[in-house]
Amino acid sequence: MNTIDSNLPNLDVELLAKPAFKQIQAVELDHPPRILLLYGSNRERSYSRLAVLEAGRILQYLGAEVKIFHPKGLPLPEDADLEHPKVKELHELLSWSEGMVWCSPERHGSMSSIFKSQIDWIPLAGGAIRATQGKTLALMQVSGGSQSFNSVNQMRILGRWMRMITIPNQSSIPKAFLEFEEDGRMKPSSYYDRIVDVMEELYKFTLLTRGQSLYFTDRYSERKESAEELSKRVNQRSL
Repeated sequence: MNTIDSNLPNLDVELLAKPAFKQIQAVELDHPPRILLLYGSNRERSYSRLAVLEAGRILQYLGAEVKIFHPKGLPLPEDADLEHPKVKELHELLSWSEGMVWCSPERHGSMSSIFKSQIDWIPLAGGAIRATQGKTLALMQVSGGSQSFNSVNQMRILGRWMRMITIPNQSSIPKAFLEFEEDGRMKPSSYYDRIVDVMEELYKFTLLTRGQSLYFTDRYSERKESAEELSKRVNQRSL
């Protein structure tokens, strides 16, 4: 029988504690899961906004506290400072949230510039921790034509890069103009059922990970880098 050599000479064992079962258990907090919803169109009849509103209703029924950021009035990235009221509002909602829903229309085979501008205003880091790190994320898109997954696929790459816990399920609504009533409510359909599925999954993942998200996204390589930087600073002071 072949055996694996357990010697790890290139690993700092002091920085890689073995995870224990009790460390990954869900933590019960004294407030409902906090979910922030973003959408990507400023049109008067925005189907990404209508889809987000339906998602928010479902999340509220499940027990979440829901807030929606309305992007109208948000300046282009680098076209205003961090004290702009809409930028401050977005940052405050981001800090408040434990999970997010992103919904963009597909434009020219991609997410909309209005949606991407919101993401580009999110700070890359607050200290050593990215502002989105460890938050749960659900992805949705609406299309004017046949069903496509271009926007959700691009947003999934973004979510991974931003170190979010992006759930497996996702929603894509084709010919969205046919899926909503005049009053803005979504019609019964398999597309509506998929939104229910996605929100249910997001809520479960958020319950499972909130209060533990930083532990789940803590990385050996970053702990090692931080330890090395600390060692350099200490050694410099002792010279």
